[in-house]
Amino acid sequence: MTATLIDGKQVAAALRESVAVRTAGLPYRPGLAVVLVGEDPASSVYVRNKDRAANAAGIAARTLRLPAETTEAALLATIAALNADAEVDGILVQLPLPAHIRSRAVIEAIDPDKDVDGFHPINVGRLYDGTAALVPCTPLGVMKLLAHAGVALRGKRAVVLGRSAIVGKPVAALLTAADATVTVAHSRTADLAAECRRADILVAAVGRAELVRGDWIAPGAVVIDVGINRLGDRLVGDVAFDEAAAVAGAITPVPGGVGPMTIACLLENTLTAAVARRG
Repeated sequence: MTATLIDGKQVAAALRESVAVRTAGLPYRPGLAVVLVGEDPASSVYVRNKDRAANAAGIAARTLRLPAETTEAALLATIAALNADAEVDGILVQLPLPAHIRSRAVIEAIDPDKDVDGFHPINVGRLYDGTAALVPCTPLGVMKLLAHAGVALRGKRAVVLGRSAIVGKPVAALLTAADATVTVAHSRTADLAAECRRADILVAAVGRAELVRGDWIAPGAVVIDVGINRLGDRLVGDVAFDEAAAVAGAITPVPGGVGPMTIACLLENTLTAAVARRG
């Protein structure tokens, strides 16, 4: 391996500590409400980790667990009550939702000023016009990792592999705002490998195990691997790590790269929302 390892665990730990210090200086505890519908095992584990991290950072976190058969109307009523609750600064509805509930209707029901996931259309619009305070957590984590690694973005060619509304599109917007020249590539892109090879910074967020091979990477490029996939008994990213690390200048591992940043950025978003609401 020749690439410098970008350690997301280390950066996330420092961010969580920073949030805890800033929270301790407030005359109130920021409040985070997480809504979990159903018993999806992965979601349940993720929500427990969120609760634990939030409370360790001085944030009053609570999880509302609703049965899988909860109606869309009942879930919307729950969100309305949280919108009206002065002690709740951040609301997060864990996705995916059961098939009978429209995710878009639920996301649009959340007060944009409490939307710590950054998915509400108003926050999406703010992101694109450069005024966003609440940015989707994983893209925000990607930008913090790049900053921590000292990666200069201005004038550099960035390729974002993946065009999801949760990661690909917001990462592209953030990189554009940082003066990078951004290409969004995807499954319909002609000669995907060649596009990736042009990148000074490659963000892989396509959800396909080890799709990006070492010969897709330009020598010295920075590789941020957002993917997390199960391959046999291993967790792997969207990038073939060993191959890429032999070529890249810097790279994130999976696990231990972008993943830990998501919860840390959620905590920071909750603090940001609380200060904006309460001063």
